[in-house]
Amino acid sequence: DTNFAQILLDLARDRGFKGLVANRADRALTMAREYQPTAVTLDLRLPDADGWTILDRLKHDPATRHIPVHIISVEENWQRGLRLGAIDFLVKPASKESLSDALTTLHEFVDRPVKRLLVVEDDEVARQSIVELIGSGDVQTTTVGTGAEAIAKLQEEHFDCMVLDLGLPDMTGFQLITRVKSEIGLRKLPTIVYTGKQLSRREEAELRRLAESVVIKDAGSPERLLDETALFLHRVTASLPDGKRRMLEQLHRTDPTLTGRKVLIVDDDVRNIFALTTFLERSEMKVSYAESGREGIARLQEAGDIDVVLMDVMMPEMDGYETMRAIRQHARFRQLPIIAVTAKAMKGDREKCIEAGASDYIAKPVDMDQLLSLLRVWLYR
Repeated sequence: DTNFAQILLDLARDRGFKGLVANRADRALTMAREYQPTAVTLDLRLPDADGWTILDRLKHDPATRHIPVHIISVEENWQRGLRLGAIDFLVKPASKESLSDALTTLHEFVDRPVKRLLVVEDDEVARQSIVELIGSGDVQTTTVGTGAEAIAKLQEEHFDCMVLDLGLPDMTGFQLITRVKSEIGLRKLPTIVYTGKQLSRREEAELRRLAESVVIKDAGSPERLLDETALFLHRVTASLPDGKRRMLEQLHRTDPTLTGRKVLIVDDDVRNIFALTTFLERSEMKVSYAESGREGIARLQEAGDIDVVLMDVMMPEMDGYETMRAIRQHARFRQLPIIAVTAKAMKGDREKCIEAGASDYIAKPVDMDQLLSLLRVWLYR
């Protein structure tokens, strides 16, 4: 929306920012890497891509992961935005006052070189180990041992993120999060639950609703906690000490969103199947394939547990469009993520694919980082 972009640009300049405008996803990613902006505002409805994939790619690229992204969109899914690393979320239509306030808050955040973390943990040894893990310099960590102390601190001071254990002496972690998000009004405070408690399915579902992240204490949990706090505090990975940077690099070699998920590739060219299979298996995905649309439908019906489909559009006999329409005829496959793979990027491709039943699309030659991002976004849903 060029008019809205101009209003935002003028307001940003009033707040002391210099501004750049991108009206397409591919341009936005290129500009973010090239210019390393202080902050990004993001609309989720773009003509060539789903804005969630832009957020995902920015937050999975070490060069742009630290850049605060403020979502301004008609979609009302603010908690998902915060979970994926956005700093804030504003729903359109937005008044000039609310836009101005959002930019002021953004300016104040980037002007503070030291971010503030609150750790709520009743075990003193555990508290100290978290402080040492997070480190100092660009983060100031405050620790408390009870829920009451946490509430008092949050009412007195500003924090950018909270880490808490569920086993507190005076209240449960569930009660504390509920009070922080409702009574104190800090519903957008990024909250990471760091616990050794064995969670029931019901407890885990409740925590996923309340908190932005849940890290279960085990052998690999310190790395995951460092990673989650770095995401929510917008830390520059390159500026971390060597040991901590290596921890995060090692962690990012695997992707829990993709590990073990089942993908069906439907493509008549075995070279494409081989290239995609080799790449996806590196992300520990389970890959099956079909060399025609009819075979793809048969595979889906036989397997019954496919998580996502990669559908080549240009196939002989039954092409990808026809195959996707046929798949969507089955009630059990109506919500199945299908990513269409088109021959080359052409205007109107995305609309044509989505009209035929695709969830999203990607053009050949396939950008593997973009493909991983699409898979993460659709498997998250």
